[in-house]
Amino acid sequence: MMSSAERIFICILLILSFVLCTAAFAESEEDYRIATGDVLGISIFGEPDLSVDEVRVATTGVISFPLLGEVKVLGRTAKEIESRLTTLLLDGYLKHPKVTVFIKEYRLFFVHGAVESPGGYNYQDGLTVEKAVVLAGGFTDRASKEKITLLSENNSEESVKVKLNHTVRPGDIITVGESFF
Repeated sequence: MMSSAERIFICILLILSFVLCTAAFAESEEDYRIATGDVLGISIFGEPDLSVDEVRVATTGVISFPLLGEVKVLGRTAKEIESRLTTLLLDGYLKHPKVTVFIKEYRLFFVHGAVESPGGYNYQDGLTVEKAVVLAGGFTDRASKEKITLLSENNSEESVKVKLNHTVRPGDIITVGESFF
């Protein structure tokens, strides 16, 4: 049996863990830069005709938005897009627009090399190299778990060697090498 002090201590640890995980997620979400292939949802409070359930970022880095036409979103965060749309809507369209932008679907990440089903896959929060390989059907018999590299969309010049617990981001390319034996 646990004492009440031990239960309180465990509760505090659980709450602290939750807060830290939530803060880490919020920080990464706020830093996320929109790119081609991402799907956004845009809500304008009290204006259902202007709200957009889902819009994919075009290869030109723009989205099509009611009244405004094409709006450049490439390389901006969701908060920056909210601010931009608010400014544009204030210019003769709405008096007090309350804009919310959220990422509905992330762009693909890619796995190739010694996996059963190489290709592009939908990004999911908390994705690691190991989980990405599982999505790609697992390792082939010839795969080497020590020869895994990742080419990040943010640093497209150089692949880096990674371990199975390495975090994967949208747009990343994972290559699984083969072993000689």
